[in-house]
Amino acid sequence: EVQLVESGGGLVQAGGSLRLSCAASGFSFADYAIGWFRQAPGKEREGLSCINNNVGSAIYADSVKGRFITSSDAAKATVYLQINSLNPDDTAEYYCARARRCSSDVYYDYWGQGTQVTVSS
Repeated sequence: EVQLVESGGGLVQAGGSLRLSCAASGFSFADYAIGWFRQAPGKEREGLSCINNNVGSAIYADSVKGRFITSSDAAKATVYLQINSLNPDDTAEYYCARARRCSSDVYYDYWGQGTQVTVSS
């Protein structure tokens, strides 16, 4: 059974950092890419980053470049999202999802349950 489990969210003050984790199981980790998304109340879901697990190459949305860093640990089948210089606009539910590759038109077929990030000013 394919599973993606996010963790690492919480309440943090503006200016702080968080590292979110996405633990994958039930499939060949290296054969897939993992994307990170977020959705704030009343807003559309936003794509943040994607990493190809076989080579470790990542792409980012322009809105988070330089502040968000995604990495992949094949030994742990886990993908991370490091978020720096947090601000209240980063408050959202954060999700990871699986795709065959990182591409703007790719389909993400499995999603995690999400982890909440709340940034206080």
